[in-house]
Amino acid sequence: MTVPARPAKGAAHCSACEAVCCRLTVILQPEDHIPDHLTTYSPEGLHVMKRGEDGWCVALNSVRMNCGIYESRPTVCRRFVMNSPYCKAVRAEYSDPVAASVRHESAA
Repeated sequence: MTVPARPAKGAAHCSACEAVCCRLTVILQPEDHIPDHLTTYSPEGLHVMKRGEDGWCVALNSVRMNCGIYESRPTVCRRFVMNSPYCKAVRAEYSDPVAASVRHESAA
């Protein structure tokens, strides 16, 4: 029997992902075919995924922590790679917003 590999410490895993990427602004592309009731326009006029009052994408199933439109999700969501450096940075910022703020300030 093969034991499945455990994700590296701090790594996201499908069975325990916090889906914090679903708090990012998702800018829709012309080729994205998302139902209108799930989209809106940003103050800058960009066509984006709508977010709920809690800040999460409205397509997120908050009970199962998965995308309710996964098969037709936006292009940018398809390109988001779990455990990539960007994914890890987004999760770190969500976990410790104060430390992330300090990092951003020191980089400026």
